[in-house]
Amino acid sequence: MVKQEIAELKKLLTQNKCSITRICGCYVDGEKNKKTEFGQAFLALPEEEMFKYFELLRKTLSGTLGKNLLNLEFPLASEEEGGTQEFLLKLRNSKLKDEDLLEAFYDKIIETYDYVGNYLILAVHDVYDVPGRALDGMDMEDASDEIYEYILTCICPVNLSKPGLSYDQIQNSFRNRIRDWVVEAPEAGFLFPAFNDRSADIHSLLYYTKDPEDLKESFVGELLSCPLPLSAGGQKETFQALIQDTLEETCELEVVKNIHEKLNEMIEEHKEEPEPLVLDKNEVRTLFANSGVSNEKLEGFDRRYDEAAGEGTSMLANNVINTRTFEVKTPDVIVKVNPERTDLVETREIGGRKCLVIELNGDVEVNGIRVV
Repeated sequence: MVKQEIAELKKLLTQNKCSITRICGCYVDGEKNKKTEFGQAFLALPEEEMFKYFELLRKTLSGTLGKNLLNLEFPLASEEEGGTQEFLLKLRNSKLKDEDLLEAFYDKIIETYDYVGNYLILAVHDVYDVPGRALDGMDMEDASDEIYEYILTCICPVNLSKPGLSYDQIQNSFRNRIRDWVVEAPEAGFLFPAFNDRSADIHSLLYYTKDPEDLKESFVGELLSCPLPLSAGGQKETFQALIQDTLEETCELEVVKNIHEKLNEMIEEHKEEPEPLVLDKNEVRTLFANSGVSNEKLEGFDRRYDEAAGEGTSMLANNVINTRTFEVKTPDVIVKVNPERTDLVETREIGGRKCLVIELNGDVEVNGIRVV
């Protein structure tokens, strides 16, 4: 899925455009016991409750593609009879009305979701009448020939509200606030099937994680049976290790600057595309070569890439570099530079010492004080 498709579905999670047919939930305590369950027609909810559920569901479709939102594909084995994909299809086709399927679904989550504390499992079923789209990108509400039926699930921590004082209007006094259990923003969730090319793709799903560095691998592997990519932080570390392992003792500032600049140029050229820029092994090798890495240094690149990232693995360009700043760090000094002006920074030997030289271009301030 791409940003536009995710945004299209998020617009459905509003009162004016809502087509959700049913909502179900299961409240689980810290000992993995089911405390209560519910299920009802979504549009029968009181308006204030509906808005709260909309907020939680929209969070499950929020964040950055490749970090918080991951497109995952089912391996062929999970699409066979008795596999995960078949189970999710049955759950979707039941419109969340089959109690036995729901119980099995809750049990699978409780068994595989590693969380200390109470949480709420929420699931909704929706049938979206996908409008046609004109050549100019405008929706044609009366020209729909596609029905997208899906389930959206999220897992939300439930914690006690903070202690404090509150004002009692009846008694006209302040008193200790009553603490109650509050449903917080989801930690994880998924959309099945994926909405690829504005159509249902039963071979994939969209997975959400609040923390891009905690993908909950065992949960995804056991519940959804989908292989996970490297986390955003893992991709960045892998890319940095590839640069260092490839250049070894010749890892100089100028080459690193070149890699950073060329990668920024690639991201800028790609920014109007709906999908994020993906770097596979060949593209990373080409990037290095174009940045001044010698052919000699690139001789063992394929082996190093497979060892560091994994064979057939790709990375997102926005995950491997910081497009907002270029940082030079020593044990005692950190210098942050506009990524478009890395030309102002260089290393130079002065008086027999290796120095970082920064061209002073314009006014200079130290702790907010202009100096000369």
